[in-house]
Amino acid sequence: MTRPYTKPPLTFDQQLAQLVERGLVVDDQEQILCVLESTSYYRLSAYWYPFRVRDQDGNVTDLLEPGTTSSAIITLYEFDRRLRLSIMDAIERVEIAVRTRLTYQLAHAYGTFGHLQHTNFHTGFKHAEWLASVEEEVGRSKEEFIRHHRETYDGFPDLPIWKATEIMSLGNISVLFGGLKHEDKKPIADWFRLHHKQLAQWLHVLTYIRNVCAHHGRLWNRELAIRPSRPKSEDWQPPATPRTDRVFIILLMLRQLLAVMPSAEEWQQRCNRLLEPMAEIPRWRESMGLPESWREHPFWSPRSGLEGTP
Repeated sequence: MTRPYTKPPLTFDQQLAQLVERGLVVDDQEQILCVLESTSYYRLSAYWYPFRVRDQDGNVTDLLEPGTTSSAIITLYEFDRRLRLSIMDAIERVEIAVRTRLTYQLAHAYGTFGHLQHTNFHTGFKHAEWLASVEEEVGRSKEEFIRHHRETYDGFPDLPIWKATEIMSLGNISVLFGGLKHEDKKPIADWFRLHHKQLAQWLHVLTYIRNVCAHHGRLWNRELAIRPSRPKSEDWQPPATPRTDRVFIILLMLRQLLAVMPSAEEWQQRCNRLLEPMAEIPRWRESMGLPESWREHPFWSPRSGLEGTP
């Protein structure tokens, strides 16, 4: 049964006092107040939630575990922020590479405006719906090259494929790839060393993850609403890859997708430096879906060249 919402707004000092009353150990009052003032109590609450005590029936209470410090909460928040930035960095590289391969394949298979013809896609593809969405993106775009095309060439908002893909969202890129014929999907997926069905599903997952990151959502211990499918390779199955509902599988996906790019190793090393301190704490490691021997995962180990991946 629902009830009226009656909680009053609190000043920043009152917010901190409430946390102290609930068991928070403040090891730097100036720091935690600054974080509350710049981040918000409600947003930060996601990072002290794991420290909340459960009662004998397993219900979460407002009390915090004894010894919970303000610095521990801030550390979790900062870790999650940096994790999102690392994932967004990788998604950007993957997205640009997919755009490039899509553009090349479609342009050379069907010509400059081949993406406008529904017959160039598989029969189940909702081409008109996808094209209408792309045209909305074109109409909203403030890019100079879009303005120049509109003022110079006939047929606007129809654009050459190499201009259209530049303003497409990752969601529309993902939908476009899913609508390709098998013979057009295969060379793109082969470049990433994946089966085309795997790449299509992963692009769908990355669209979801990108949206979480773009809205600054909590990611480090999130239970994924859209979970990646596992490639058939044994190394993607338990126990090597125990879970598909936590962030480690996303890191593995991105490592696989970046493998054909020169930036893959440098990105992974940065991720290692970020993950290692947190992974030393079993509860945080498990929250991310990292197995205990995560550094030696076949697709994460420095010895892995990701050769022969599905």
